[in-house]
Amino acid sequence: MEMTRLSVNINKIATLRNARGGAIPDVVQAALHCERFGADGITVHPRPDERHIRRKDVYDLKKAITTEFNIEGYPSGDFLRLVNEIKPRQVTLVPDAPGVITSDAGWDTVTHHRFLKKIIAPLKAAGMRVSLFIDPDPAMIRNANGTGTDRIELYTGNYAKNYAANREKAIAPYIIAAQSAHELGLGINAGHDLNLTNLRYFFLNISHLAEVSIGHALICDALYFGLENTIQLYKKQLNPEF
Repeated sequence: MEMTRLSVNINKIATLRNARGGAIPDVVQAALHCERFGADGITVHPRPDERHIRRKDVYDLKKAITTEFNIEGYPSGDFLRLVNEIKPRQVTLVPDAPGVITSDAGWDTVTHHRFLKKIIAPLKAAGMRVSLFIDPDPAMIRNANGTGTDRIELYTGNYAKNYAANREKAIAPYIIAAQSAHELGLGINAGHDLNLTNLRYFFLNISHLAEVSIGHALICDALYFGLENTIQLYKKQLNPEF
């Protein structure tokens, strides 16, 4: 079984800082601690209103972190200018409306196929890996393949929501989706509401899972367990030997 990388989304660190003003907690130092404690990458999702991650944070993080940098966002003109200046290792495109609280659905790759293809080509030409946030729908994954994307990120909100009631039923569409993606040669990421309760089962059942991006639950758990211990707990869920 392949090892799956853990990318820590630090948006919530920035949310806490912004709630009080000032510079505490320090977003860059938090990212560096995440790396030191075992994170394989750092994820940020800057939004137009800068309610958590700010543009300046993105530039500061680029200069500081040494693991893989993943920037998520809707491919607006401002977002595309930002990632083309930063050139992170991975850009994850999400279909968020400007005021949405959190990403809650994947791309309709049929309706937006031409748009995505136009956006993805120059990002890849500039050396960035591209991932599309997408629901576990084989039809959408097939159409994603034609856009030129390197990976998909499976939106796991529905899996997390239904896990407690029936985890076998909750995981079923994701198993099919991952198989479809792998057969098409697409890399597989996943994220949204994965936590210490449901992550291990997801990992054990989804083949070829390259990366999970986790923020909200991980930062919440760190309030109880400490950041270093929490990152190690999440890494253990992704360890085939655990």
